[in-house]
Amino acid sequence: MSAAAAEPVQDGSPDPHSTAGKLADLYRRIDEAVHTGKAAAAERQAAKGRQTARDRVEALLDPGSFVEFDELVRHRSINFGMQEKRPYGDGVITGTGTIDGRNVAVFSQDATVFGGSLGEVYGQKIVKAMDFALKTGIPMIGINDGGGARIQEGVVALGLYGEIFMRNVRSSGVIPQISLIMGACAGGAVYSPAITDFTVMVDQTSHMFITGPDVIKTVTGEDVEMEDLGGGRAHNTKSGVAHYLAANEMDALSYVKELLSFLPSNNLSDPPSFPAAEPIAGSIADSLDATDLELDSVIPDSPNQPYDMHEVITRVLDEGEFLEVHALFAPNIIVGFGRIEGRSVGVVANQPTQFAGCLDIDAAEKAARFVRTCDAFNVPVLTFVDVPGFLPGTTQEWDGIIRRGAKLIYAYAEATVPKVTVITRKAYGGAYDVMGSKHLGADINIAWPTAQIAVTGSAGAVNILYRKELKDLTGDELAAKRAELQQHYEDTLANPYIAADRGYVDGVIPPSHTRGYVGRSLRALATKREAAPTRKHGNIPL
Repeated sequence: MSAAAAEPVQDGSPDPHSTAGKLADLYRRIDEAVHTGKAAAAERQAAKGRQTARDRVEALLDPGSFVEFDELVRHRSINFGMQEKRPYGDGVITGTGTIDGRNVAVFSQDATVFGGSLGEVYGQKIVKAMDFALKTGIPMIGINDGGGARIQEGVVALGLYGEIFMRNVRSSGVIPQISLIMGACAGGAVYSPAITDFTVMVDQTSHMFITGPDVIKTVTGEDVEMEDLGGGRAHNTKSGVAHYLAANEMDALSYVKELLSFLPSNNLSDPPSFPAAEPIAGSIADSLDATDLELDSVIPDSPNQPYDMHEVITRVLDEGEFLEVHALFAPNIIVGFGRIEGRSVGVVANQPTQFAGCLDIDAAEKAARFVRTCDAFNVPVLTFVDVPGFLPGTTQEWDGIIRRGAKLIYAYAEATVPKVTVITRKAYGGAYDVMGSKHLGADINIAWPTAQIAVTGSAGAVNILYRKELKDLTGDELAAKRAELQQHYEDTLANPYIAADRGYVDGVIPPSHTRGYVGRSLRALATKREAAPTRKHGNIPL
């Protein structure tokens, strides 16, 4: 290169044809890509309690770990004057990084660029990240904050949504897929989060809906506010679309980080394990502590008195740590993650404080999805049972409790991960079968002495068995006779010992021994191998 060619141009910048000039040009482009979007738009995001797309990525990943893909791509559309505005990155940030040292792939939509709407190049960036996650076996995390398909690019945008959906399905059960809704997610865009394993929304600042309030008003005449229609609270409590309602964006990101700590990177690996919280050698009786002994008095003397199943769960899990999933939806059943002896477990438990722990449509679907998620990702399932049956009523029957309740049967029977079930109190009728019974393939089933395993409760049983003896009695005489017969039924049938006699439970244990018994059971089951019949796939009653 001649000396003249290396001289700076008149404005003092390096010659664009020199190495220094080319490097300077690269830095300029990168700076432009990093600062895509107007400052005013970013300020509007902040005013709504929302971070920028890049800030979210940096808050989610380990510091300095993010490696960006396609930072300099730009859209190629020429419709409606689009050629006049071709920002680098095209409105979505994609790449890889680490969370707690583990590799993940991520995309983060930028609502300050074309409103976060998805066009051809935007969609191709997401598809590339998803393909990379699948072939390398790492979790895929999507941060959604966009306005749906980019109208200016027409059917091409719709086609890319289809490409994304296809990859969601291919990745399902292979790598964990987690969706964060950090702003708007509307129209076809909502179906990608719906296919993923977990969806996290932020209270008051995130929304999901197929059709917005204005369209609903026009078509049906219904008048509904955005928050009531598709806000985080609506989807956590009513629809069950979302699995966690975060107080703010940092809370949402923290929840995702903790969630990942219970999951493997892919279906061919195991979840992260940690040293056992307490010594595990020696006998169960010798290792009891004050927390274990509290379980011996957790069940009320009256079978009709509720208690909080969380009190049982946290006393069995390591250090009482329980990450609940779907906490605000179908609260009559509890699902979530914890650890026993340092290893991940998925917990499913009836909640006696809500509908007496009855199973209904929402509870069955919530638990079934969770059991299948655990099974897909090699997480053992620990079930706590206190269930008086299925919730009665015409609404449940007409809305499909038979078909939809069967999903829970299917999920338990299909799961091949270690399954341990603890019956704490009631296990009545078909609900006994459904809740991880030995008959559906549970590996270890134990019961507390307070367990009542029977076809029905004592009141219903007495009404059927002793109808003739009771029909001519009234008043105090009827009440006394009914109480006597109910007590006889409970002593004879509503206990764990007939099931133990049949081998339907592997042991009846003091409640205080539960943590030790479950820990030893899961240790023994660590080498479990179970092969399913060869088939394309089953036909779950969807």
